[in-house]
Amino acid sequence: MSASTTATETDPETLGWMKGFPPAPDRTIAFQDGSFRSFPELRWAWSNVRQLVPTVNVWRGAGPASVLPREDHDIGASASVTMDGRPMTFAKMLEETYADGIAVLHRGKLIYERYFGALKPHKPHIAMSVTKSFTGVLAGLLVTEGRIDPQAPVTDYVPELKVSAFGDAKVHEVMDMTTGLEYTEVYTDRNSAVWGLRRANGMAPIEPGYDGPTTIFDFLRVQRKQGEHGKAFAYKTVNTDVLAWICRRASGMTLSDLLSERIWTPMGAEEDAHYHVDCIGTESGGGGLSTSLRDLARFGETMRNHGRFNGRQIVPASVVEDIARGGDPDKFKPAGYTTLPGASYRNQWWVTHNAHGAYMARGVHGQGIYIDPKAEMVIARYASHPVAGNAANDPVTLPAYMALAKDLVAGG
Repeated sequence: MSASTTATETDPETLGWMKGFPPAPDRTIAFQDGSFRSFPELRWAWSNVRQLVPTVNVWRGAGPASVLPREDHDIGASASVTMDGRPMTFAKMLEETYADGIAVLHRGKLIYERYFGALKPHKPHIAMSVTKSFTGVLAGLLVTEGRIDPQAPVTDYVPELKVSAFGDAKVHEVMDMTTGLEYTEVYTDRNSAVWGLRRANGMAPIEPGYDGPTTIFDFLRVQRKQGEHGKAFAYKTVNTDVLAWICRRASGMTLSDLLSERIWTPMGAEEDAHYHVDCIGTESGGGGLSTSLRDLARFGETMRNHGRFNGRQIVPASVVEDIARGGDPDKFKPAGYTTLPGASYRNQWWVTHNAHGAYMARGVHGQGIYIDPKAEMVIARYASHPVAGNAANDPVTLPAYMALAKDLVAGG
């Protein structure tokens, strides 16, 4: 990339996006013209979703925020080597991958916290597909309570999907994304089905003359099958939106109320979170959650501690352990993720099967939770990388995370 597109050069504060009353026309970012998805505008937009689209709150509850004890370490000099052989430091990695915020926990203590661009400690940033991992954990909770049966047909919970690709799918195939679907998820192709999903879920404008589905529920009902269910992993967000629909039906609650009651409140979240919603108020369970960075870190720490946080068991340990064990690497391999060799996918989480047993929640443009059980480390990261796919930042971020983990293990 040229120097003009570095993180420093595209800092939204420096460029003056949305400053002034009103902002200058060439510094205004809007939903309807799609400019919020352009780079560098998205460096402002991902920290300000509420100014662009309708949202619904995830209430933090009335209690105090849980304590995140601090023990600052300047880990910026932690040295790694990128996948293409370049020397790198942790601080340089953040700059090169357009980080908006990073929080590192070691043994439950916040050792490093930095903010860049438009993000502030109290502000929510869109988590993109990290949202999926929250949906997976909520589904796991309902499974342990006997309200969802992973072996049951999807249609036991959502009969409306009988005519769709999901009409003969099992719940566990949706959870692990091993359904056979015609749906495609190519972020750079405006004809890809993911753009139809974005129109339906409220994250892309509806063009004049468009006659496709305009709600999440309607979009899921018209999905077509391609191939067999249960054979191979293929990353397709519609699976998560089906799982979210199952969670709503099984619990009798909206996704936002379910997350508030079961995780956000007991976790002692510092801030409300929010989901963006479609035109009838349905949350995007596959990519619509925005949270503060520290609350994202709290959720990661809850997972690292086998579901226990803030003095209580929030998520059953069996749910976390099932995720951390991972799925079938043989079903994952055909998907061709060159930056994730030997990995698998389990209940909306990415499992590395590396020497530290690390597993991850991942979202486009560089969002992530990285949990390293051996190093007792959690990294929560928000970003606004110009390239959507994580193959753009994995070669820099993943080696930096592993190098830091080794530093922490060595340091005792």
